[in-house]
Amino acid sequence: MSDTAIAERAGIGASVTGRNGGGFGGNGNGSGGNSGASHTPQRAYVTGMVIALSGIAMFFMALISAAVVRRGSPSGDWRPLIVSGWLARILWLNTLVLLGSSATMLHARSRARAGDETGFRQWWIVTSALGVCFLAGQLLAWRQLVAAGLYLATNPSSSFFYLITAAHGVHLAGGIIALLVVAFRPARRMARGTPVEIASMYWHAMDAIWMFLFFFLISGGRS
Repeated sequence: MSDTAIAERAGIGASVTGRNGGGFGGNGNGSGGNSGASHTPQRAYVTGMVIALSGIAMFFMALISAAVVRRGSPSGDWRPLIVSGWLARILWLNTLVLLGSSATMLHARSRARAGDETGFRQWWIVTSALGVCFLAGQLLAWRQLVAAGLYLATNPSSSFFYLITAAHGVHLAGGIIALLVVAFRPARRMARGTPVEIASMYWHAMDAIWMFLFFFLISGGRS
């Protein structure tokens, strides 16, 4: 092969290597273009979360609709669950705790946007801790029902109370796990901002859904 042909092939190889950013180390991490930050735009994750939250909202609307229909059943076995005394206090306190967690979430997001990693993680963990306190409060509410002799199968109204609060608790527990994952995972596959925004959307949605459920539950005995 002539020296000219060899030089031309070498030039082509150098050109291809240059376009690929230096081979497998082109993006600075030595593992190719797919191992850096995710190329999926944030709006795709936001759209997916909106769809998921729409499904969750429809699920809780179905629960509420079922409770309303069952309450109006001609069987007449629905005995209203009066939310008063310690049960009412616990539910009100739980609601304030969850509202407070939304406030700490907003502060954590502002710290993340400001690049304050330490401040972000601290406030993010406070939000998670408030979520755990909310779940503990729900367990206390159930204990109040048990102390009053109201169990899952005692009456349709108590059954729906347990079912609605348990369903929300499970969704909130999933949110707490997501918060902890975001707080402690290394930001490799996607930028920090995307998981923070998605987790925040979910958490605020759980807060809004609880407010709706809370007012339904406390008004159930007076309808």
